[in-house]
Amino acid sequence: MQHSQSLWPMYVSLKKVEKQVGRWLAESWELDQVIPATEPAPENSKLVVLELFLDQRASYRLNLDMDNPMLYIVCDEQEDGTWVPSLVSADQNVAAGCLEGDTPVLNMAMPEAIACWIESFITQYGEVEICAHRRKHVNRRKELAEEQHLGRKH
Repeated sequence: MQHSQSLWPMYVSLKKVEKQVGRWLAESWELDQVIPATEPAPENSKLVVLELFLDQRASYRLNLDMDNPMLYIVCDEQEDGTWVPSLVSADQNVAAGCLEGDTPVLNMAMPEAIACWIESFITQYGEVEICAHRRKHVNRRKELAEEQHLGRKH
């Protein structure tokens, strides 16, 4: 499966690790590998798709503007406690909603190639106005675009 303007398939594998927590050992899950689906599938990996949605562009912009943009890997927890990756998102709200519903979520730094791809998606479909004080530059971008558009009409 190839990636398109709104889909980026990838293979995700997880590993169970034991960590010392005080005097006890605790088991947890971590990302093992995340690679593009254009590569051969690693052992024990699952094909998941990062899909971009038009109505989430504002969230993607907020994520990209962070010092460390992230991808969120949402997992299904099996009856035996095993985590299985089910989807990848670049929307912090999706991750927060899953966590609120006790759905496991892992995060990772967003690869530069995916950040560029998301930036292209936002550019193609347009910025969404965000009502936040720190986001005034988005409104300024919109004003500049309108000025340029009006300048061409006359």
